[in-house]
Amino acid sequence: MAGCSLRPHVHWAQRHHELYLRVELSDVKNPDVSIADNVLRFRAQGHGAKGDNIYEFQIEFLEPVEPKPVCRVTQRQLNITVQKKESNWWERLTKQEKRPLFLAPDFDRWLDESDAEMELKEKEEEKINKMKIESRVPKDPFKHLKKGYLIMYNLVQFLGFSWIFVNMTVRLFILGKDSFYDTFHTIADMMYFCQTLALMEILNSLIGLVRSPLIPAVIQVFGRNFILFVVLGSLEEMQSRAVVFFLFYFWSIIELFRYPYYMLSCMGIEWKPLTWLRYTSWIPLYPLGGLAEAVCLIQSIPIFSETGKFSLGLPNPLNVTIQFSFLLQMYLIALFLGLFVNFRYLYKQRKQHLGPKKRKMK
Repeated sequence: MAGCSLRPHVHWAQRHHELYLRVELSDVKNPDVSIADNVLRFRAQGHGAKGDNIYEFQIEFLEPVEPKPVCRVTQRQLNITVQKKESNWWERLTKQEKRPLFLAPDFDRWLDESDAEMELKEKEEEKINKMKIESRVPKDPFKHLKKGYLIMYNLVQFLGFSWIFVNMTVRLFILGKDSFYDTFHTIADMMYFCQTLALMEILNSLIGLVRSPLIPAVIQVFGRNFILFVVLGSLEEMQSRAVVFFLFYFWSIIELFRYPYYMLSCMGIEWKPLTWLRYTSWIPLYPLGGLAEAVCLIQSIPIFSETGKFSLGLPNPLNVTIQFSFLLQMYLIALFLGLFVNFRYLYKQRKQHLGPKKRKMK
């Protein structure tokens, strides 16, 4: 039977403006569906009533239809949607009065003319109601102001972190490893500015100005600011450590992709390479940044223990003191938990923006 072709079982239904054909073939390969001179021609390889074979059929429609059918292949069947040129109800599907043997009604989608008219009326009413609801929703008079603020915020942050990245890169090429040990004294002011400004991201999420969830923003902003202001800013012994260079470098590289992406999104622009970098660069950079933060904490714990800085002595008979170094150890555990939360959020975002998208065959 290799050279012969067979007719599959085809079920049909209609609405006032379109036709539905369901071809009973599974594992369809190379479907060829076309409409010419008001005749639909179908040919494909698939598994039907006669096993795996070539199946084909043709249907001459009762009235004119659009020449571009839309096909959707599933594992069990192939669905074809054909638009009628005029919205009306047909007494039958084919021009010939006698129904072909391979053709049968699709009772899963079948409606009488009165039921179809009721369905069409309900859809029109739903559309009208939706338009009424949308017309009642007041337009935001501050829409353009909010958009301008978000564009400027992301632009300023991008310029700030670009300055940090370029400055550190140039110093690395000129001074080599010596640039590791004075990074804080040359970069800290700009980093203070950018990370203080980053507190606005929490506010933006809190008031609904952006759709980003609040928890990931809080974890990242407060996590970085704790390291920057409390650990590095309060200990001169930590400011000359090489780990500061890597910490600032990883932070700045991440933001070189994040802020331009958000800025262009505010303008309604999507640049695919930037989108890919935004949702891919975090895979190596976030673990490296988290590792640098952990190293900062580990190196600072002995210093806080020795100096007793920020430790809290309680007035009680036992003379108990809450060591700040102990709180840092607890924070070290929380750091990795926070990284896990952010990793999970970013992974979902990556799947949403870069994951495979289902496409309809035409």
